[in-house]
Amino acid sequence: MELHIMNTSHVVTLPKTLLAALTLSGCAVLAGCAGTPPTEQFAVTNTVVKSAVAAGGPEFAPAEMKSAQDKLAQAETLLQEQRYDEARRLAEQAEWDARVAERKSQASKAQKTLQDSQQGVQQIREEGMRAPIIVQ
Repeated sequence: MELHIMNTSHVVTLPKTLLAALTLSGCAVLAGCAGTPPTEQFAVTNTVVKSAVAAGGPEFAPAEMKSAQDKLAQAETLLQEQRYDEARRLAEQAEWDARVAERKSQASKAQKTLQDSQQGVQQIREEGMRAPIIVQ
């Protein structure tokens, strides 16, 4: 099989081997794009996981934190095996699990702050209802 390319003045014929070489190089370029390590995603995921830990994720959202850390560990294994698409997918999932853990931690802390504030207000009300001590 030969490829004929029409030009205004003449016809160019490419041999089969050149055509095959061009096809293979095109496939290699496409495969190279899909096979790049997801280093940026891993950097983002690691940052988000650390942020979730600092926000209290292990205490306030242990299931989500464990899921994020487990998925990140699996993604790192896949990265070592050069299974980049799967590694990227798991790293993305780990990122979102960590984000959920961080938000749950923040919500739990806000709830505790609200309860402490309400308790403080209640104590002030009770003190205001006591009979005043009159010193003469």
